[in-house]
Formats: sequence, structure tokens, C-alpha cells
Amino acid sequence: MLILASIKLSHEGDGFGTRVIDLGGLQVTQISAFNKIWSTRDGGLDNKGATIFEPKNLNEGFYMLGSYSQPNNKALYGWVLVAKDVSSNTTNPTLKQPIDYTLVWSSESLNINQEGHAYIWLPLAPNGYKAVGHVVTTTPDKPSLDKIRCVREDLTYLSEQYSLIWSNNGFFVYDVRPNNRGTQAPGVRVGTFVAQNVETTTNLSISCLKNINANKISSMPNLQQIEAIMKIYSPLLVLHPDEEFHPSSVNWFFSNGALLYTKGQESKPIRIEPNGTNLPQGGNNDGAYWIDLPADGENKDRVSKGNLNSATSYVHVKPTYGSTFTDLALWVFYPFNGAARAKLKFIKNIKLGKIGEHVGDWEHVTIRVSNFNGQLWQMYFSQHSKGTWLDASQLEFKVGNKPNAYSTLHGHASFPHVGLTLQGKDGVGVKDDTEQSNFVFNLVAYELISAEYLGSAVIEPPWLNFNREWGPTINYDLDKELKKVRDLLPEELKSLLDDIVKALPKEVLGEEGPTGPKDKNNWSGDEV
Repeated sequence: MLILASIKLSHEGDGFGTRVIDLGGLQVTQISAFNKIWSTRDGGLDNKGATIFEPKNLNEGFYMLGSYSQPNNKALYGWVLVAKDVSSNTTNPTLKQPIDYTLVWSSESLNINQEGHAYIWLPLAPNGYKAVGHVVTTTPDKPSLDKIRCVREDLTYLSEQYSLIWSNNGFFVYDVRPNNRGTQAPGVRVGTFVAQNVETTTNLSISCLKNINANKISSMPNLQQIEAIMKIYSPLLVLHPDEEFHPSSVNWFFSNGALLYTKGQESKPIRIEPNGTNLPQGGNNDGAYWIDLPADGENKDRVSKGNLNSATSYVHVKPTYGSTFTDLALWVFYPFNGAARAKLKFIKNIKLGKIGEHVGDWEHVTIRVSNFNGQLWQMYFSQHSKGTWLDASQLEFKVGNKPNAYSTLHGHASFPHVGLTLQGKDGVGVKDDTEQSNFVFNLVAYELISAEYLGSAVIEPPWLNFNREWGPTINYDLDKELKKVRDLLPEELKSLLDDIVKALPKEVLGEEGPTGPKDKNNWSGDEV
């Protein structure tokens, strides 16, 4: 169970953990205390309905920007921003009252299990201003114009619908986020929702906020605060009890005979220096160079197994949501990725030969921390070419505030709980297996490899800027490997095996070695 903890180790001038962030004449703070306005127990996720709230206990001068809503299939664990005008512009202040409201939807005529009736209103903003949230009432009377504030247009940003909160008969309630969430993007998530009678992802009726403060990084954590975040929240990575291929540090891998190959000179590989100081820097993934295991068989087998005692998490710290949150991507290196296994109906464990094997495996999880109070809010689990975000309330905690992540057997994808996940459907697919074990890697054993906003305070290791593959291209015959497995199967299952394997991405098939963390889309963008 997560125990909320605030982190504030501030030096003079630092804004991390001060509870208020200035977006440029507009102060915002994060509210997690709510009054319940309306709830339904029908429809939505898991058919448990949804609830709508509004923030309470606002400090003097702060105004509501919109209501908050979430599905009832998870514990209440959310937030919404409220705002205060601190600009000196009296002609065009950062906040203004709406000039009117439009009724978007009412539950009055619905035959559903609900607590009273809900009326969802869209504020009509004055010229030069935009609405960033809705007001919800329990009567058909329009809300007071003083109930909410609209935001000056230059402090707003394009929004997009995110996760579905609730729907009913052509009416949809979606969570909203900025449509660009890269490290340089200024869009700020408000925590509000959009209510609409059409299922569209564009031209939403509400906007997000925008951080136009010239000193955006003032709300980001300094080195001391990063260390505190890692000490409190660094996850525990639980390996599968049958896992043969453990993580290691990059330095251990290099120091134990890892080789650098050059195209055209394959017979003359060179040993890589510790920390990769002799690796080619920059360039692109042009196939000119690649890394491989040691050449001699005995040492190759030993190094492929990794070394858990040396394992290090490589941390990339970056701003998100306009520097109102901090993402800490924790990268883990495995010298080798093992072969895949499949489940075909009643046959629970089919080994797929060499399919899935490749040298070098980079995996990661990301923790998202609020810059308002230093609290852990979400965690991302990377799962092959995709992944999933979970709220902190949905995570598994067994040691303090350190969430568990479970690494799948051979594939090393990360999941929040133990169990079997199939890459497929109807009981057929490639297996992602996780289990409890005594092989636990505490990611607090870390090296800070990049935090661009801190400038020269963090020096990137040479290996981070090796932009080629951390393993050779494997040219095994896929059809030949499939035939070995197919020959052992009943006739009715052979075509199922062909279908699931050929539909897998190259990353899972193991045809190519992976590139390093800096080459991934999430390095400068959001997780997918």
C-alpha cells in the first residue's frame, strides 16, 4: 500500500515540491480533496459506472478550472488543477469568468442506477479565453458565473481525449491530456474531463493549460531531490524464478569481453573498454557497427547469463506536462534475451526453438512524480513495443513506497503483477510469464545517465551515445525453426502456431539486436 510522501529538499530558488507552480502569471496547484457531485453504478469500465467530483478546500484567490471524474473500477486517486491570477495585466488577466454556459448533457431521462441527476455544462469563454473543464450540477439551473474560470488563450494548449471514463448511448466522458507530450512540449494536463455527444479525438470543446514561464525548469528536481525520489520510490524488479538470463551493468558486460564489430572487418572485432570509451559516438543506425558477446564459447555462455550482483538501473530524468511532472525512466540492460514460448489451447508450454533470442536487451519502467509535492502518481511498464500506465493506487507495494515490477521469463517485459499474459487471443499466443522469486533487483542501485534540463551537472556515459545495435542481426531460418515445433504438434494446431509467430514484431522474433535507450521514441517523447 502506497503511503503518500512529499519530497522537499529545496535550495533557495528551487520550485520542486513547493505545491504551487507559476505557468507565467498563472499560479496552479494540485487538488486531491473532492466533493462528490454525482455517481452512477451502470456502464463504463467493468460495468461499475463512474463518479464526478469537484475540488474543495481551495486556498484564497484560487479558482476551479473544471470538475474531475474517474471510473468506479478503481479507488479514488486523482487530482485536478486550480488556478490563481498573479499577473499584473488588469486589461487581460490570466483568468476570467465565463459569459454563459451551454448544457452538454443531462442524465435526467436515463433509466440507470444513479445518485440523483447530473447536468454537465460547458463554460462559454469570453473572447481571447478558453474553457479547460466542465461544471456539473445536480439541478437544471445554470451554475453561477463565479463558479469557474476560463483561461487566457496564450496559456492554453491543444488537447486530446485519453482514456475512456464512461459512456452511455452515444455520450462519452474522456480523460484529457495535451496532444504533444514531449520533453520540450509546454502543454499542462489539468486533470479535467471532456463530455461530448460524438466520439471524436480532435477539436475538443476544452483545452489544456500551457506553461509559458521563461524559467520552466525551476519546478524540476535538482540532483539532491532526484536522489531522494530514487531512495523512496525506486521499484523492485522481480525476475522469474526460472530465468537464466539476468541483467548486468553495462560496465560488467564490457569488462567481461563484449566485442565491437565493424562492417567489412568482421574477422577483427575489438574488445570494448569499460564504460564504452572506444565505442563510435553519434551517427545513426546504419549497420556500420554492432556489439556482440565474447567469441569463445565458454565465456560467451557465461556472459550471456548476466550478473545480477552488478546490475544497475540507468536513470533518465525528464520533464513532462510542461514541467509540472517529472518522469524518471529506469533502464535495465540484459546481455541476452532468451527464446520465446507459446501456449496453444490445451498445450500450455511450447518452446519455440531460437525464435525470440537476441543479444543485448534494453528494458525500462518509468515512474511519474508530481512536481507540486514530490508524490508518485503513475508508473509505466514497458512491454515489448508498447506498455501500460497505472496509477500509484493500482501498484503493488511490499517494501515501503517501492512498487514491484515483474520481469517476464526470457522476454524481460515488465508487468505490475504476477501471472500469464498472452500476445494473442482465445488462449493462443506467445507467453509473457511472471512469478514471485528470490531474484529481486532493487533499482535504487542506479546511475544517473541523463537529465538534459540540468545541463553540465550530469555527464552522459560514452556508451549512451553509441547509436547502433547492441547485438548482431540473427539470420536464422524462421520457417526452419517453426518446422521443428510444428512437427511435434497435432495437425489442428499447426496453422495456429504459424499465425501467432508471423504476426509478432521483429523485437520479439529477435531478428535484430536492439538499439540503446537514447534511440527510443520515449527518450524525448511520452511513453506509448
